[in-house]
Amino acid sequence: MNQSFYQKLCITNILNGVAEGLSKFSHPSKVALIFATGEGDPVSVFDPQNILRWHESKLKEIFYDNQDKWRKSIKEKISGQPLEYMVPENDLALSGLISYGGSCKDFFYQMWLTDHHPDMCSIHPTERWLEQAACLLVHDYNSRRVAVNSSDYVLKNYSLQAIADFIVDERDKNFGFDSKILIPPILNNILNISKTREEGAWSRGTLFFTDSQRLKEISFIAKIQKHERPVISNIKHIRKLLVAVENSERKLVSDGLTIIGITDHDIPDYAITADFNGDHGFLKLGNEKIASFFDGSFHSTTREAKMVELEELLLDSDLDTEKSTLLFQLISHLVHSAGKGRHGCTLVIDLNKSPTPLSGHVLEPSLNLLELKNIKLACSLLKIDGAVHITSDLCIHGFGCLLDGKTINWENMARGARYNSALRFSADHNRVIIVVVSADRPVSIIYNGIEINAFSYWKPVYQYTPEPVSLEKYLNGVIL
Repeated sequence: MNQSFYQKLCITNILNGVAEGLSKFSHPSKVALIFATGEGDPVSVFDPQNILRWHESKLKEIFYDNQDKWRKSIKEKISGQPLEYMVPENDLALSGLISYGGSCKDFFYQMWLTDHHPDMCSIHPTERWLEQAACLLVHDYNSRRVAVNSSDYVLKNYSLQAIADFIVDERDKNFGFDSKILIPPILNNILNISKTREEGAWSRGTLFFTDSQRLKEISFIAKIQKHERPVISNIKHIRKLLVAVENSERKLVSDGLTIIGITDHDIPDYAITADFNGDHGFLKLGNEKIASFFDGSFHSTTREAKMVELEELLLDSDLDTEKSTLLFQLISHLVHSAGKGRHGCTLVIDLNKSPTPLSGHVLEPSLNLLELKNIKLACSLLKIDGAVHITSDLCIHGFGCLLDGKTINWENMARGARYNSALRFSADHNRVIIVVVSADRPVSIIYNGIEINAFSYWKPVYQYTPEPVSLEKYLNGVIL
């Protein structure tokens, strides 16, 4: 096989593996690579989905204007290092992107980049994913005997190991002793517990894992005799024990091998914690979220709508900053309330000076949302069929409202009546933002008949793969 073609194939397979794996772990994700294989080679860019566009000026500053300084710094770092030993490189700090890069003697420089989705529990597992891609590229690129698809397969299914790698790194940095806890089996057991029902009910409650050296710091309410402690791999037994701590401040305590007992003590720093919340849960390191888990696998999402696009629309409106911030906070609270209650709803945010006429229950006087009791009532009004009409003076003008409008070409019949009615109404009315919350949690923000927070789903095109281009060519016609 031609060496240049083989090397391009290595990059393409790894990039597609990262993109597909991260798309399952997070939302649909795009991936790019900036690299220079040898010390004197030009910097090249492989960006099939154009995620580096609008970052050209920063790339020019780093890799073009200061390239002598940049190359000298890397040469000093890798001097004297063994082959394939990766020296981490600084994050490029490009807005909206997560990056990880490294340098080594047999692959001078590489920087992997992917989307930073706003609802991520933590970016660190994704960084470990990109780190693994960098290590595999060095290995594959310098070998002609490796199976070219093997790295692709590894990276498509790397979520559990990416989380484990991050946890191991953090615990190693902060503990003064060698931890005996094996992380991957613990993560597998957490997933298995989350899938196991007890008398038809999903798991609820908190289970945390800490090192045996730290057990003496914990005050136990109940401690099981050493010879009778259930092993953590006995999933059915552990699921039964969770009943003792559900809906309380109590927690199950494990040393990674067995269940030690029950405590209401604070969770120790860097303990691995699983919060089971029925059909989903959250994995934490101490009290910091790392990932969520549901449907038998780990995911990056916080399961809460961030609604960045709504915040931007309100800030760009003619409302003053204080009022737009308050309005965003109130809408966020109502949306999260509907999400936790697992019911759909529609919010019509009316920025017109005179409220848009809507058929429904009009309130007189309007309900002031700055009063706590009214916010609680508003959360209940969301459960009633029809939209809740909210005006720019932070009041509910009406509820149970019907939205109508003329047919538009871009309706989506797969989304149902609530969504398509919002599209039609928004297309016919100016200065109206509509937030549609589906019962299965997705949140749509619609303005001028367009869902502005819709994901752009894409599929890799295997029939044709673009060539990596030099950075100079990539920048040419933009800023050079």
